[in-house]
Amino acid sequence: MYETLAVERAAHLTTLTLNRPDALNALSRKMVDELRDFFWKLVDDSDTRVVLLRGAGRAFCAGLDLKEAGSDASGGATRGGIPASLRAQRHIAELMMLMRRAPQPIIAAVQGAATGGGFALALASDVRIAGESARMNAAFIRLGLSACDVGVSYFLPRIVGASVASELLLTGDFIHADRALATGLVSRVVPDAELDATCLATAHEIAKLPAFTVKMFRRTLGRLANPPVQRSIEEEAVTQSMVFASRDYAEMKAARAEKRDPKYRGR
Repeated sequence: MYETLAVERAAHLTTLTLNRPDALNALSRKMVDELRDFFWKLVDDSDTRVVLLRGAGRAFCAGLDLKEAGSDASGGATRGGIPASLRAQRHIAELMMLMRRAPQPIIAAVQGAATGGGFALALASDVRIAGESARMNAAFIRLGLSACDVGVSYFLPRIVGASVASELLLTGDFIHADRALATGLVSRVVPDAELDATCLATAHEIAKLPAFTVKMFRRTLGRLANPPVQRSIEEEAVTQSMVFASRDYAEMKAARAEKRDPKYRGR
């Protein structure tokens, strides 16, 4: 039983719902821990052949819960020679690696906002089907952080190409459903009212296929299409922890608190 997730199993399909609708399914520490637990156990789950990932309410996932105390990983003590910021980055980034490690294909049903870490969850999925309300962005750079975070800089260029990915990562702008379809970020766009039914139909279609064949597809795709994903995500974690320690990040926080324009120095 999870506090922040709802899990339903039926006919070899497991539906995983991010279940904090009042917070737009923002990633709290508890949710991250529970997602890690769920995806870790998928490796030994022979009953589940497909996972449908969705968000409760009007959003898929609004990213890291910035209202939660201690969500800013810029402070904290070094332990075992590893800064707290790097430990925190690795903890959430490893979630994307657990998703790619799972033998079951993952279908993301994206409606409303999928921002920051929520965008990363969608990108780490195998299939993304969007409702017409879907809007996704790599919000990190608008928070004074590196846009290379939690797997986004690895997956996004491979899905939409370097130019579109660079635009989205450098601006933090939203990409809406119609452009997401045009760039190949999602495979289909349907009315929001039809999103769950469409994703369920696709998931059931996959679940009826020979289980071992689907598992081998997932293994081959993971090894050939995403061979350096672990190395890339670790590099993101290291550079993001350096950003947390930078003077520019401290200036951004101070400027927000003082309601003034920041004065960045590039260090």
